[in-house]
Amino acid sequence: MNSIKHINNALKELDDEVQTILLNWDIPLNEKDNLMLPILQQKKVLMQTLEDLTYLKEHPPTPNQPCGISKFRED
Repeated sequence: MNSIKHINNALKELDDEVQTILLNWDIPLNEKDNLMLPILQQKKVLMQTLEDLTYLKEHPPTPNQPCGISKFRED
């Protein structure tokens, strides 16, 4: 699935962005937190989407049936 590939690429880019912020000694710690919070929120959403797509890829729904992803999720 191309979408899984694109999500993995986006996750890597977000990780790189977080590392750049963490390694920048010119940014105060509280500002680093403020910069990283939206990035980490995006990462959480992408991780959940990736898990959902991976589940659906491994367990495709039968025709005219709900996908059942809500049963798979733990939260």
